[in-house]
Amino acid sequence: MENKYKKILVTGGAGFIGSNFIRHILNKYKDYTVINLDKMTYAGNPENLRDVEKNSRYQFIKGDICDKELVNDLVSKENPDTIINFAAETHVDRSILEPDAFIKTDIFGTHNLLEAVRSHNIKRYIQISTDEVYGSIKKGKFSEESQIKPNSPYSSSKAGADLLVRAYFKTYNLPVLITRSSNNYGPYQYPEKLIPLFITNLMEDKKVPLYGDGSNVRDWLYVLDNCSGIDMVLHKGEIGEVYNIGADNEKTNKEITEIILKDLGKDETWIERVKDRPGHDFRYALDSKKIKKLGWKPEHKFEKAIKETIDWYKANPEWWKRLKSGEYLEYYKKQYHNR
Repeated sequence: MENKYKKILVTGGAGFIGSNFIRHILNKYKDYTVINLDKMTYAGNPENLRDVEKNSRYQFIKGDICDKELVNDLVSKENPDTIINFAAETHVDRSILEPDAFIKTDIFGTHNLLEAVRSHNIKRYIQISTDEVYGSIKKGKFSEESQIKPNSPYSSSKAGADLLVRAYFKTYNLPVLITRSSNNYGPYQYPEKLIPLFITNLMEDKKVPLYGDGSNVRDWLYVLDNCSGIDMVLHKGEIGEVYNIGADNEKTNKEITEIILKDLGKDETWIERVKDRPGHDFRYALDSKKIKKLGWKPEHKFEKAIKETIDWYKANPEWWKRLKSGEYLEYYKKQYHNR
């Protein structure tokens, strides 16, 4: 790969996918530098990047992408080659309860970043999106040309951001790209999402709340495979294009639950059936042929990666216990719980 994008501004880099991506870049490219702009909300955890915080090629800046002046000043001062926007409110259940924050961060924040790209000599801007913007599909798979039909405030805010990115490409010819990945899992995922919530609940001898009959289907993508996909799009993607990143690894929520139960030595009596979420998408599935033509493919087998994920949470109770002890999580646990 040609190394043209050596100074990367990552927004939302203290979160789950962003922190894994930063670690991936610093480990793979020894002449790259990363600036991490993160607001440090509930999901932004300094522990996620404790192992790289003293790296001379890494810089952390606390700030909000909704602060237009801060964003413009930062880009002007640091002059990055690339901006990769991970910053977003992401949890569907939170968006049902408090949609305002999602609209603000996901849409207005993205607008501020695009304006900074327009004002400065940025070589590439990558918008990190989600398969949820397509809505639900019973059969077949979504391609990048599929109609956007989001069904939650979260996916609608992400779809709105995607459309802004498209408009800035068409109107201003900005060097933008979009990635849409399927459900990620792996280390450092905030324990309100299905897999880490269920693992940690069982480790605390608590039941796991499963929506409906657990038949909802997701394509599960190991986070490091998503990171390598974003890396591929950064270096080989075509400006103005969208790239799906999926693993072709469809599992029902019930199947995921059973895998976690078995690993932790629990039976199905530890499942608590709860009322289904409003507007719950039944199935997501992505056609990833386009990114595979660039040379990408998922490297991690699900059976091994899910085991390693469970083992990571077993080995790092101090990381997730601090998060789960917060009053904010107690509040949301009473309302809604898993993606």
